[in-house]
Amino acid sequence: MTTFERVGFIGLGGMGRGLVKNLVAKGVAVTTYDLNPAAVAVAKSFGATAASNLQQIRDCRIIMICVNEAEDVEALMVSRDGLLAGQAPGFIIVDHTTGSPQMVAKLDRMVRAAGGRYAEAPMTRTPKHADIGKVNVLFGGEGDLLDDLRSYFELYAENIFHIGPLGHAIRIKLIHNYIAFANVAAWCEGFALAAKDGLDLSQVIGIISAAGAKSGMLDLYGQATLDGDFTPLMSLANARKDVRYYARWLEEAGLPGFMADAVHQTYRQAALLGHDGESCTAVIKAYEAVTGVDARIAPKDQQQEGK
Repeated sequence: MTTFERVGFIGLGGMGRGLVKNLVAKGVAVTTYDLNPAAVAVAKSFGATAASNLQQIRDCRIIMICVNEAEDVEALMVSRDGLLAGQAPGFIIVDHTTGSPQMVAKLDRMVRAAGGRYAEAPMTRTPKHADIGKVNVLFGGEGDLLDDLRSYFELYAENIFHIGPLGHAIRIKLIHNYIAFANVAAWCEGFALAAKDGLDLSQVIGIISAAGAKSGMLDLYGQATLDGDFTPLMSLANARKDVRYYARWLEEAGLPGFMADAVHQTYRQAALLGHDGESCTAVIKAYEAVTGVDARIAPKDQQQEGK
């Protein structure tokens, strides 16, 4: 039987909440930290312990972080009384945040200088998968570090992929997310155009999904978009951030970034219109603002009245 040590966990958003739920349910003692009292209360309801400061998180040898941006991770490390202040050698920082290649390398250097090991472990899939313990963990780094952490990852991951050296996991994750969010922007544009010209929106997903334009993001979020449900399972703010990181990496790699820039500006426009806190699919609202038409399917009772 595997013996687990206490884990410190920072970041109780959609993904982090599910990870903590599964860790606790499967026998791991978890000390959590988040600035949102409601999120902390949920974690406590799972059986986690709430930390009042980062000192209590530093008491754990294994610290997992799942926050919005790589810069947030850096701030947690270097702030006054942050995670690297006075740490005993041998600690491990597991970074589940979707960051950038530049920041992964920088964070690794910082952790190593403080006597610890940095585990690059971004994830794919959604908060629903996190809740049921079926995320994908993408690991970049040395195999012995993955061996030390695998038993923990297995408590909330369906698949654990060793991508390669440090920095490779975040690169694969950004490529994945860019393609996914570009796909969302494309079909949202198509939905808005269909609505503008009076096409039957109740048929559009079925027709698209019966041919080459079928996609995982359309399967996950297409119907909710046409139903006007913009619950932020995958927020527009995070989509915008990930595409920004990707576009920056593309430029630094010396490749043209016409498509990436267009996708980034599409999400940025939707953010400027006030939709950052909604689902990534709220990018359709930017197209609706231009067309003057709501791309929505009328509720069934209204459809019956119109017949």
